Amino acid sequence: MVFSSVSFLFVFLPALLLVYFLIPSKYRSGRNLVLLIFSLFFYAYGGPRFLILMLVSIALNYVGGLLCAPSFQWRRAALWITVAINLGLLGWFKYATFLAENLSKLWTGLPVPEITLPIGISFFTFQGMSYVLDVYRGDAQAERNPLRIALYISLFPQLVAGPIVRYTTVAAELRQRRETLEDFSDGAVRFLFGLAKKMLLANSLGLIADDVFALAPQTLSVSLAWLGALAYTGQIYFDFSGYSDMAVGLGLLFGIRLPENFSAPFLSRSIEEYWRRWHISLGDWLKNYLFYPLLRTKFFMNLPKKLKGKLGKKGAKQATTFLAMLILWFTIGYWHGGAWTFIIGCGLLHWFYIVSGKLMEPLFVKWRAFFHIEKEKKGFILFQRVRTFFLVMIGLVFFRSATVPDALRVLGRGVSGLGLQLFRNGVLSGLGLDWTELMILAVSILFSAWVTIHNQKEDMRVTLEKKPIWLRWIALYALLFYVILLGKYGPGYSASEFIYQNFKV
Repeated sequence: MVFSSVSFLFVFLPALLLVYFLIPSKYRSGRNLVLLIFSLFFYAYGGPRFLILMLVSIALNYVGGLLCAPSFQWRRAALWITVAINLGLLGWFKYATFLAENLSKLWTGLPVPEITLPIGISFFTFQGMSYVLDVYRGDAQAERNPLRIALYISLFPQLVAGPIVRYTTVAAELRQRRETLEDFSDGAVRFLFGLAKKMLLANSLGLIADDVFALAPQTLSVSLAWLGALAYTGQIYFDFSGYSDMAVGLGLLFGIRLPENFSAPFLSRSIEEYWRRWHISLGDWLKNYLFYPLLRTKFFMNLPKKLKGKLGKKGAKQATTFLAMLILWFTIGYWHGGAWTFIIGCGLLHWFYIVSGKLMEPLFVKWRAFFHIEKEKKGFILFQRVRTFFLVMIGLVFFRSATVPDALRVLGRGVSGLGLQLFRNGVLSGLGLDWTELMILAVSILFSAWVTIHNQKEDMRVTLEKKPIWLRWIALYALLFYVILLGKYGPGYSASEFIYQNFKV
């Protein structure tokens, strides 16, 4: 079940709201139980056999949290066992096939298992682990009520594609919260804007991206290669940020404030800044639970001393940091999926960007001084943003391509030849759309361009709040009507999966 499906919008969500608010607010445990039951049903709807996996994850991390409390004598062993089982389950379901495929190239005859990927396993595994790790560190108290841990891990708004929520962020609200009409109204508007991002923008751009990447790379013209890359960059942004908007909005309906996951990433002036703005919850999780603990290990604490003689004090420290960053970025890419396209496009390539930038920064400083270029000039800021967008787009070509060679061929076509045949190979004209669908597609793409530019400067919801109330209601109803229109006439809009739901591309 996806948020844009008819079954969710007109059956699941209304039924949940009705049952939830029929229970008086003073019975907080009752409302939590309703939310838990519906969340488990939501997950089971997409794959009933994986409900057992979800329940195992809940039980594992609940018990692990209790055993990692300061009062337990063997808490360190309990932590390692809990983390190992979590990672073992994630590794089997998400990476066993990838590892077997690569090993089979070295060891002929090794069987490659066919494993169905459970929806959202990366997100709820990391979330459960963060709770256990926080209890072990003393950043959170062990929760003795199993229903609260179950609701924390299985809460349906962020269950399948984040944001990844730390228990300390929502612990107080799980125990006692107050649902208000203002929060409900804000949540409904936020959900509607996320739904519009998904159905109007992501799906429209996805039509183009799918057709371009379905072609043999060697048949692409320069314009088609760039068109596909641009379309997929827009698709994945509106798809994922749209889901995050819907998740935050749904949380507000029930008085739960989920953290923001995006902050205008295409305003970034560097790759580092981009990752502070894109998928914020994943970046925070990996920094808190992988990168900084890694630097505090004995190996990384002693490494600068060993390298000091060859690289100097500053160089040794920088080399140590770069090595820890390599592990971090490999993990980021690998977390997205068991394929070299993910590892390179969303991991190692970004590590290369950051390391190259830091190594070349002294040269850039001299270059700017020689040409009298000020860092805060509008022209230079624009250059930095375009450069960052371009570098991100290159990585997303790997992310979207079936294989690494395919990605290299697409990028190769993007820098070769001089053709500007936008409709070559009938990509747009051959979609088989009637005039109504073509008009909807055209309006959606134009609206997409406007939103991309406008939303980087100011959230559209903030802009809407400044308008007269009658205009706000007209705009919201027009938006809702257009979304419904897409569901009826649009080519495959209504129930398409979110890209980050299980990283199918």
